[in-house]
Amino acid sequence: MASPRPRLKLRYLLLAVNLTVLWLPLLGLEALRLYDSALVRQTESELIAQAAFVAASYRAALTRRAPHLVANPGYGVPLAAPWRELYDREPRWRPRPARLDLAEEPVSPPPPETTEPPTPVDSYAQAVGQELQALLQDAQVMTLAGIAVADAQGTVVATTGPSLGRSLTAFDEVRRALTGEPVSSLRQRISDALPPAIDSISRGTPLRVFVAAPILQDQRIVAAVLLWRTPISLSQVLHGKRYHLLLAAMLLLGTVALMSVFTSLTVVRPLQALVRQAQRATAGEKGVVAPLAYPVTQEMADLSQAVTTMARYLEQRTDYIRSFAAQVSHEFKTPLAAIRGAVELLRDHLATMTAAERDRFLGNLDQDAARLERLVRRVLELARADVMQASATDRAEVAVMVRHLAARYADAGFQVMVIEPLPSVTVAMTEDVLESILSNVLDNARQHGGDVVRVAVIGLAPDPAVLIEISDNGPGISAANTARVFEPFFTTARQQGGTGLGLAVVKSLVIAHGGSIELGESSAGVRLRIRLPLGITNR
Repeated sequence: MASPRPRLKLRYLLLAVNLTVLWLPLLGLEALRLYDSALVRQTESELIAQAAFVAASYRAALTRRAPHLVANPGYGVPLAAPWRELYDREPRWRPRPARLDLAEEPVSPPPPETTEPPTPVDSYAQAVGQELQALLQDAQVMTLAGIAVADAQGTVVATTGPSLGRSLTAFDEVRRALTGEPVSSLRQRISDALPPAIDSISRGTPLRVFVAAPILQDQRIVAAVLLWRTPISLSQVLHGKRYHLLLAAMLLLGTVALMSVFTSLTVVRPLQALVRQAQRATAGEKGVVAPLAYPVTQEMADLSQAVTTMARYLEQRTDYIRSFAAQVSHEFKTPLAAIRGAVELLRDHLATMTAAERDRFLGNLDQDAARLERLVRRVLELARADVMQASATDRAEVAVMVRHLAARYADAGFQVMVIEPLPSVTVAMTEDVLESILSNVLDNARQHGGDVVRVAVIGLAPDPAVLIEISDNGPGISAANTARVFEPFFTTARQQGGTGLGLAVVKSLVIAHGGSIELGESSAGVRLRIRLPLGITNR
């Protein structure tokens, strides 16, 4: 026989589930790039704000150095049509929200190299750029952003990098800004340096955010500003919050541990108690299976109650089988002993017996054999009744069966009075079962001295059932025997051939089909009240 496969214990399974739930948020945060997008948008928003201040500083310096250019319509580049319409519609308020999203925004290649300017730099723009140069470099110390200001032809007049005097027209962002379009983009960042330390100010992400904006004087583009910066990485954010995250992880682990202990107390311990009860019951102890004192959960209480009910039913069934076996043995022992004794007498004294004595012994043998045959038949009927299951399609006409049995017993010399009119009802059982129920009751009445039996059928509407009352004019049942009439092998007519199984078979058949049977009050004889459920055609 193969050894049983190892099974995972419930407490370990629950612990694994809790740990999985614990790690899901962390894995989801690493797998998704939602927070990365928020960091990128934060960087974009900061660069947009810096671009607005650089543009305002440029306009202020240009107005101070060359006030005559402010009213000169020929200075600068006119706005393109769509951006001129936007400016006319909102001449004062032009908010620019951050819009970059890692899930949707394409990442462009690294920024191109600067080129030689195709035209000489604008002298006014160059003068303004010299004034702003120191301002941009001082701002970079705090903002860490690269800044370049180009004139209307794209030549750099002020920058935090080495591109002063070079052209930025190779930059798509600058070309679009010189038409009046504000631009935000993502570009790849390729660095030849080693990755910085995780707590370094240097950025380790492979992306760089670029923001370009036109610098407007009325509706003319007089310059453009380009800003770029590497956003902070998610790992750097987590490193900065490492102590808080460590504390949160400890709290989560502690919560998981507490939940595991709580689950063990509320699920595992009650299950172990049920297992111990089942093991003791298997070992033969009686009455050890009882509802748990502290089941904690409703499901566990229901399970405990169901197991207790099942155990009590099995104990009752075991006691019934044990008692039934003892009664069968006792009932079979008497006729078997009589047969054995008669056989021994015939074997020893057959030659000296008279014909009358032999006939008497043979008659006793025949009676005892007939009694055994009745016992065997009744035991089989009772066994079938105990395990019988009703079918939803079974039907039997009560009136037809009652009249049929009344005619059959009348032919045998036993009077059965049917109380007319009989209602036309159908019960939920087969005709054979209904015949067995009624014939057993009629046989029982005849064996106990009754010579007239009355049968009445009463409808119980609106209750979907029918009541069959069968009463006889026999000697009745004493008060001491009233509680035992349905017990197997109990009979007061053993001398008349009674087996004590007729009413037991009737009760088993009635209960198996959802009905009930009881003794009714009667001034003389016995009255049985049998309630049977109606078939679907009567409901």
